[in-house]
Amino acid sequence: MKRFLSLVFVSVLGGVLTLSAYKFYFESETLTISPKKEQVQSTYFPTSYKNANTLNASDVPNFIEAAEETVHAVVHVKNTAIVSAPTTMEDYFYGRRSQKAQVGTGSGVIIDKNGYIITNNHVIAGAKELSITTNDNKIYKATLIGTDPKTDIALLKIDADEDLPFITFGDSDTAKIGEWVLAVGNPFNLTSTVTAGIISAKSRDLTGQNYQSFIQTDAAVNPGNSGGALVNVFGELIGINTAISSQTGSYIGYSFAVPSNIARKVVEDIMEFGNVQNGILGVSGISLNSNSSAELDVSLTEGFYVGAVEGKSGADQAGIKKGDVITKIDNVKISKFADLTGYMNTKRPNDVVQVEILRDNSKQIIAVTLSKFEILTAEFLDIQVKNISEDIKKQYDIDHGILVTKSDNYWLYQKIGLNKGYIITDINDIQINSIDDISNLKEKYGADFDKKIEKISIINTRGQKQSFIFR
Repeated sequence: MKRFLSLVFVSVLGGVLTLSAYKFYFESETLTISPKKEQVQSTYFPTSYKNANTLNASDVPNFIEAAEETVHAVVHVKNTAIVSAPTTMEDYFYGRRSQKAQVGTGSGVIIDKNGYIITNNHVIAGAKELSITTNDNKIYKATLIGTDPKTDIALLKIDADEDLPFITFGDSDTAKIGEWVLAVGNPFNLTSTVTAGIISAKSRDLTGQNYQSFIQTDAAVNPGNSGGALVNVFGELIGINTAISSQTGSYIGYSFAVPSNIARKVVEDIMEFGNVQNGILGVSGISLNSNSSAELDVSLTEGFYVGAVEGKSGADQAGIKKGDVITKIDNVKISKFADLTGYMNTKRPNDVVQVEILRDNSKQIIAVTLSKFEILTAEFLDIQVKNISEDIKKQYDIDHGILVTKSDNYWLYQKIGLNKGYIITDINDIQINSIDDISNLKEKYGADFDKKIEKISIINTRGQKQSFIFR
């Protein structure tokens, strides 16, 4: 027994000595040659951990009141036009042209208890007969008061036995991107429909010609909603739904509305003057961005760079110069030309606006009295002309002439190619220095001015000088 215990003790002692030797000679060596791991530096970004579920019910947009206040003031507009029908054998035999009635529809907005209705010009274009169906299914015959194709706005009037529900105009200049809006229309002659969305952008120009300034929204608007109302959460009218961006003709995500400030000004002009009164600043140029700013050596990348100032315009008389950058008008920020034209479309001749400019890296505010468009243009022979700038004179190496800005004279186009962009330098061998000379010729020849033109000298868009004699 003693021998057995001695063997166990010796075995245990040998194991302890062996393990101790391994730990000392081998494991410690392994630890000393282990490579150190590099520490990775973490990158942190600003993060919010606010819980969206903590919003109260009062914080969630509620459109019930706005919808209730507006649906009864949005109407269905029916436009009956007479158009040419396909020619039949009988038409050929009798030498006649067949016609047929064509019906178009859209929406409209009652803006006055007496029955004034605003809609789109394209909704009522070519109408021989107009009818209005209100939200309570009453039908009225409508009278066209006036239109403005440029802004796509038309004003109608119906006569009712009682005061009609109407929508109050809001201030579209104060509308903000991200603000909730409702699009209200009556496209199917049933009852008014309501869709919701937000304002996606402002001062949108869909043509690239810098005269439109739409409010863009993602509220669903389809073709029959044209002329309907875009309202804010208070039920105030901030736009007239006009167009959609689509390749199929149906809504795919974006729609556009004429700002209410422009629409209100147009209908007020139509009611007071019978036409739209356009107040103009009298400048031309380009919108700034990184590329244009670098080319023009301008420090700003937003604003409107004045490339030319029209003589006798409000801008000219107030002292605005070529090279100025317009950044604000009446505290309305001007980032691009559509901002400028959009705001100008709300103004009339002789209105005074405060124009903030950057000149020689110094800000200035200049009061400008807006001009009438007519003082800068003249019309004769169914063409519209204006004075030419110094840049154009240098471009064509001339010291006189007037620029054709619009031509509806097909005969002159057919005979001499006269079109927009041409320069008229002489009429009947009389040098034309400005549109004042056209006015003088009108006075000299009277009502027969058009018939008394025997010779006209022009410069075409390729810079070629030509003269034509009419006998």
